[in-house]
Amino acid sequence: QVQLVESGGALVQPGGSLRLSCAASGFHFSVYSMYWLRQAPGKGLQWIASIDAGGDGLNYARSVKGRFTVSRDNAKKTVYLQMDDVNLDDTAVYYCARDQSGFVRGQGTRVTVSS
Repeated sequence: QVQLVESGGALVQPGGSLRLSCAASGFHFSVYSMYWLRQAPGKGLQWIASIDAGGDGLNYARSVKGRFTVSRDNAKKTVYLQMDDVNLDDTAVYYCARDQSGFVRGQGTRVTVSS
């Protein structure tokens, strides 16, 4: 059974940093591209970052490019999202997913950016 478990969400001040983790199980993690999405209050699910199976191909939404970094450790079956220089618009529930639409995703971890 596919399972994705996000962690690391917290309350953080504007300009601060946070690292999210997503532990995967139940599928052959190392052959899948992985995705991070988020859902801000009152808004729909938004793709923000993806990483290919080998970890070399990275893509970011314009809203986070240059501030967020996605990485993975295939031995640990974990994907990460390093969030730097966060701002109020980054407040959202963050999900990792096995597909870009988020059809197969975890339960999410909440990030609140507030002073």
